[in-house]
Parts: sequence; structure tokens; C-alpha cells
Amino acid sequence: MRTSSPNFIRRLASNGRWTCSNCRNHIPTAASRSKSAAATQQPTARHYTTGSSRHSRRIPKPPRTRNGILTAAATGAAGAGALAFTDDIKYGYEAVERTGRVAGALGICINDYRTSLNQRDNTEDAAERETILKSCHKRCAERTLDVLEKNGGIFIKLGQHLSAMTYLLPYEWTSTFIPLQDQCPVSSYESIERMFREDTGEDLRDYFSDFAAEPIGAASLAQVHLATVKETGQRVAVKVQHPQLAVWAPLDLALTKFTFSTLKRFFPEYDLEWLSSEMEISLPQELDFQREAANAARTEQHFARLPGRRRHRMPLVIPDVLWARRRILVMANESGHRLDDLAYLDAAGIDRDEVSAALAHIFNEMIFGRDAPLHCDPHGGNIAVRRRQPRGSNNSNSGAGSGTKTTVAERISGWLRWNQLPNFEIILYDHGLYRDIPEDLRRSYAKMWLAVIDGDMAAMQRHAQDVAGISAEEFPLFASAITGRDFVSVLDPATSAPKTKSVLSPRTRAEKKEMGDALQEGLLSDLVQMLGRVPRVILLILKTNDLTRSLDESLRTRRGPARGFLILARYCARTVLREQVDAARDRPGGLLRPANAARLLAAWLAFLRVEAKLEVFELWLEIKRVLGFGTGIGAGAGGELEVGGAGAEAAVASALQPRPLSVHA
Repeated sequence: MRTSSPNFIRRLASNGRWTCSNCRNHIPTAASRSKSAAATQQPTARHYTTGSSRHSRRIPKPPRTRNGILTAAATGAAGAGALAFTDDIKYGYEAVERTGRVAGALGICINDYRTSLNQRDNTEDAAERETILKSCHKRCAERTLDVLEKNGGIFIKLGQHLSAMTYLLPYEWTSTFIPLQDQCPVSSYESIERMFREDTGEDLRDYFSDFAAEPIGAASLAQVHLATVKETGQRVAVKVQHPQLAVWAPLDLALTKFTFSTLKRFFPEYDLEWLSSEMEISLPQELDFQREAANAARTEQHFARLPGRRRHRMPLVIPDVLWARRRILVMANESGHRLDDLAYLDAAGIDRDEVSAALAHIFNEMIFGRDAPLHCDPHGGNIAVRRRQPRGSNNSNSGAGSGTKTTVAERISGWLRWNQLPNFEIILYDHGLYRDIPEDLRRSYAKMWLAVIDGDMAAMQRHAQDVAGISAEEFPLFASAITGRDFVSVLDPATSAPKTKSVLSPRTRAEKKEMGDALQEGLLSDLVQMLGRVPRVILLILKTNDLTRSLDESLRTRRGPARGFLILARYCARTVLREQVDAARDRPGGLLRPANAARLLAAWLAFLRVEAKLEVFELWLEIKRVLGFGTGIGAGAGGELEVGGAGAEAAVASALQPRPLSVHA
């Protein structure tokens, strides 16, 4: 902790003849001085020798004069002040250095963009115009990356967030920031020891019989060490916050706010102040590990309450929390492998498509489940997978050779046995950033997604207005943001009907390039301004959607996104059913009134019809995959199912067509 040296020096300056309190109590008064003088005149016989004889004589110490006392005290005070000044000077230097990095890079990037944009406007060749802007993006992204890495702390967190905003930022920016997902600073063992002592009043060795000096993982805000609890012998993971965050977080937040406000001043059409505002809200929550412990417990309780069949589709593991302080979290050690460790998945006999489906169930439950908490930071470092362990086994030992590959018959029979648990578990870490979605927003969001899947343009626009205040003109851009797809691949602009290739088909490189080019051509400023007006929880939902979409693509599934949208449609339909059930119960007379009971029955029948069709289509996808056919299903002539990659969206749309369920009401 830094000493407040200015106050210390102020006390020195206020007393020309400063004396410490101990010496002040022993300064002789006038009366005592006269007695002392008389006493000193009496001779005292003392003997000196080098031995211990009782007759030995000691050399009398010279009297400590008042000047000597003042000199010693002043010397000590000067030393303490120098140390305090040293801390203040060091802190001030580092603060200036951090600020200078941000301000310097910001100024250079602003000038680079202004120069490049002027150069682009004076160029006729389209290819050269594109090259000029992309080169500027890349240069500025690399400068910014250097600042983020050197400053560390919440700047790493900011870079991770920006790397996931593929729906908003050019590819040159998001791809440049990808290394920040894994390259995070590591705090020293000594600093962790000091912080543990400050926060708990105990040493690490008082609670743990062993504590690994090297962390098993480091993130932007914290790092994790393995340890063993002394009393119980339990192997645990200890999450500790980087101690320097407490020092630099206020300054770093101010610098982030300054950066985005400056960008807005020079480029008003690119208003990203909403991003710094969201960080000001979310960062204190992420830095409070006691809040994280409460979020983890609440999420575990929510999924434990689900009916058996739904719960079995979500093999979710949340590490139990033993205890938590604001900067320290001790939890059970639940280890696994990254989702993109495809070699492990294949060797352990874990079906990638089933992992993808489980992820879809987990996060759709978080978005659409009643009173469900939403985990808003599901990037690759916060999710792990492992082969299911028998009860009582050591979860930390989940090697690649622990499983065997499943046969075709086993996969089909396992799918048909609805209550059978999958052969893997998904571990969810880092529960610091959570949000609650209001029920009315959740219902409108569900209806909007059903409209997107069904290709109902009027319903899409109506519910987008309910969800985020999006106008009809802004809707194509908003649809691209929520789906991660080029909007022209969703609807035919001429007929507003679903195109053969829609959101259910895999994204191609050509489509990704088209979306990037569209951002280069001016849509970026429109998207930035639109996102600045939508509710903050919608921004976090967009972030969650984008991160889970990225996770799903990293699995390289063989079915494409079709099954994920089937699962999404099921949760949306269930949400709409819940709204209609609540409406029937709240009507005058309640369910005892025949008209209300009839409405409730009709809603249930419509929902069951949709649910049954979606089940059939999902089973058909599984059979096709096992037999080695294409990834899509479609309705052929006469309504018969046909194999092919272009008709999955038609199948889902047909499942939702006969809907007294009134999904767009």
C-alpha cells in the first residue's frame, strides 16, 4: 500500500522543532532540571573491566542531548518520507506511462484513419480503395494490440471483447485481437501470497497443505492455482484476482472512456461510448468473486430443477464453491479439455454433434428459460469438455484414452433412449458476468426468432421493434447482427420469402467476405449507431450468441447449423406457450372458465404438434448423419422428406406453419 507522503512532509514542515511523542514525554521541565543538576554533582564510584565482576567499571554513556534526539528523529522521518516519495514517484511514472501509451496510439490511429480516408476518397479504383482501408485497419489494430498487451489488466479484457465482435468490427481488427484470448499476464506467487494474507488474515500454508506456485491458467482478470485443503485433503482450484487490478482499474476505466469519447469527437458516426459504459457496469461485477460464487450457485440450482429429460440433454457441470472473498474463490477442481481439442473428442469417443447440441440446449435455456440467469462470457477459455466420469471418480483424470468410439447402432439407440445421459460433460467456468432478461423481452425475442426461421418479414420487423426499438429500415442490419449472417441470405428482397439458402445453412467464405465488404462500404457506421440505442441486455445477448456461434464452428460438426436452429425453435415455441398459459390463467375466471380452459388446451395442442415435428426432424438429421447422407433435410414434391443440404430451413418452416400457437401474435 502506498504511503501518503505529502501529509507526512506537511507535518514536518509545520513544526520547526519537531519532537516524537515518546521523547516529548521525557523532556525535562524546569523543576526536574534543577533536581537533575544537583544529582549530577554527586560523585558516583563505578569500576570498569572487560569481565563480569561485580567490581567492574563501565564507561558512562555520553548524555543524549536534545539536538541528538531531534537529529535522529529527523533522519528517520526523512528516510520514511523518501520511501513514500519513491512509491509515489513509481506510481506516478507508471500512470503517466500507461496514459501515454493510450493517448499516443489513439492520436496516431486517428491521424492514420483521417489520412487513409482522404486518400481513399481521392481514389477511383475500387480494389485500391479497399486495400487502402484494410491496410489502415490492420496497422491501427496492431498498434492497439501492442498497447493492450503492455497495459494488461482490463485492457486485455477489452481486447477479448472486441475480438468477439465480428458482427461489428472489421476482420482486420477482430483477427488481430485473437491472441489476447490465450496470452494473458501472470501475477507472481509472492504478490498472490500478500493478497491472500491481506484479504483473509491468514497465510496460504494455514489453509492449504500445498499450493502450486505456477498457475494452471491465467485470464485477463485472474489466474487459477491448484491446491489441497489442509483439513480435508480435497484437491481444489483457487481463483485469485491479479493484485494490480485494484491499483489500475479506476485509471484504466477512465482511459477507456476517454478513448471512446475522443473517437466520437473525431468520428461522430462511430459512437462506441456505449461499450465503455457497459464496461463501467460489468467490470465491478466481474471483479467481485463473492458475486461470482452466488451466480454459480444460482445457475446450478436452476438447471437442477429442470425436468429429467430436459436436464439429461444438458450435461452441465458447475464447480462447487467452497468459499469466496472479493478477490479469492476456492472451488472444486473440475478439469477438462478445450472444445476445439478435436483430437481428444475423437479419441474419447465423444460425438462433436452431440456436444454442439448440448451447448445449444444449455445457452438457449439460459436465454429462454423462466427466471434463468444468462452467462454472458462463454468464450473458449471458459468452457471445457470431458468424458463422463462415474460417481465418486477423480474428475481431474480425464485422459484421451479413457473412452472408446461409439458405433452407429449405439448412437441411434442412445438417441432413442431419451433419458439416457450422454457420455460427456460440459464444464462451465467464470460466472462473473451475468444478466437477467426481463420476461417480456424474452417473449418478444422468442417470437422474433421464430419469425426469422419461418421467413415472416412482417413479424420479424414487428418483434424487432418490441425487442430493441428497431425500425423497418434498420431491421436488415439488425437481422445480420443477431444471426451472424448476411441478411440477403435470409430473405429474397424481391418477394420477402425465405431463400433456398438461409440461416440454417452453413456460412461460406464468400458470405463472410460479403459481410466484411458491406462493413467497409459504410454499413459499419449505421450498425454502430443502431447498437448504441438498443437495450444493454440485447448487446450482451448478441455477444453470447456470437461467442456460442464461434464455439460451434470450432467443433466442425457434420450437420451444420440446422440442428442448432431446430433446438432454438423448440425453446422459442416453449416460451410462447408459457406466455399463452400465463395469459389464460390471468384472464377473469382463471382456468375454471371454459373459454380460458379451451384457449389453454389449444395452446398446448399447438405446441405439442410443433414439438413432435421438430423431434421427427431432429431424429431424421441424426439418421442421415449416421448413414453418411447430406446435412440438410427438406420437403420434396408432395410434402415428402428429401435428402439434401438445401432444404433444412423449409423443414423447420413447415413445422411452424400450422400454428394456432400464434407465435407471432
